[in-house]
Amino acid sequence: MNQTAQRITALDFARALAIFGMIVVNYKLAMQAENDGPTWLAAVAGLFEGRASALFVVLAGIGVSLMTAKSRSSLDKDLIRQNRITLCRRAAFLAIAGAGLLLIGWNADILHYYAAFLLLASLLITVSDRMLAVMAAAVVLISSMLLLLFDYSRGWDAGFHVYTDFWTAAGFARNLFFNGFHPLFPWLGFFLIGMWMGRKRWFGQETRGRLLRVSLSAVIGLELLSYALIHWLPTGLDTESAQYLFGTKPMPPSLFYILSASCSAFAVIAACLYLVERSEGNPLTRVLISTGQLSLSHYIGHVVIGLGLLEAVEYLENGRLSFAVLYSCGYFAAAMIFSAIWRKRQRHGPVELLLRKVG
Repeated sequence: MNQTAQRITALDFARALAIFGMIVVNYKLAMQAENDGPTWLAAVAGLFEGRASALFVVLAGIGVSLMTAKSRSSLDKDLIRQNRITLCRRAAFLAIAGAGLLLIGWNADILHYYAAFLLLASLLITVSDRMLAVMAAAVVLISSMLLLLFDYSRGWDAGFHVYTDFWTAAGFARNLFFNGFHPLFPWLGFFLIGMWMGRKRWFGQETRGRLLRVSLSAVIGLELLSYALIHWLPTGLDTESAQYLFGTKPMPPSLFYILSASCSAFAVIAACLYLVERSEGNPLTRVLISTGQLSLSHYIGHVVIGLGLLEAVEYLENGRLSFAVLYSCGYFAAAMIFSAIWRKRQRHGPVELLLRKVG
């Protein structure tokens, strides 16, 4: 396998890990099991919160840059226009798919946000690397300012499970831009960072080691600094206010969370490049790559099939973290088996086939 193909399959491998993490987080949320279970299990499950979805969005940005690389380098107007049409059509498809999940009660949908990212990406194909970096930084800074200026809890119920006025114009806009599960501020920043990374040579053998070391060091440093600011250092704030400003959980998405989640995404991608390079012939590696290639199908499936089955047997809101984690692992194992079988017959997943027909 050449280096370019190896890099792409490593991204698919990383995408599979992102999907697994999102399944764990989403099942824990859907089963209302956030406050259950032993401390060690809660800590392990908590590692995926906001990290898996951030990785998923960064990978989406990288994918857009790889898809549009030829049109960007050639500046061929027809090719640029074709890429823009493709991105807009795919955005429309994801918006419809996301709306469908929302209508069946899945409040934590990421697809309608993803649609907005793609729509904006269609306008950014030819912007410079510098401009992408500036825009990403601007999104991060604006999102931090919004947390200081506006009430982050507005629209949410007490448990942050239901957005009470989502289906109103004001509620939808607020959810989309400010305080939904994956609002444009700051999640567009993750996407733009991914687009920027997709244009760089950081995935090469000569730089990935440094990327892994720096990213891991940054994550550890940011987590320690966050903990110190919340619990030890005299900031003059009560614990709740300190967590709001300096925490590394995704809700609210503080500056510390954005930086830490970005660095953790870089670290996972770099680690996946190493793993795929050294074990590309391993059956488990190949199955995970196939699973990542069907990530959109698995995202929709884990809601419609995975949660739908629990709702059918009236065991959805069971409140048990141990069951949520075990069910997540079981569903992901089934998804891996399905991926291995499907990829022997089809190049793209069932939902991916529909997406490609549209765009």
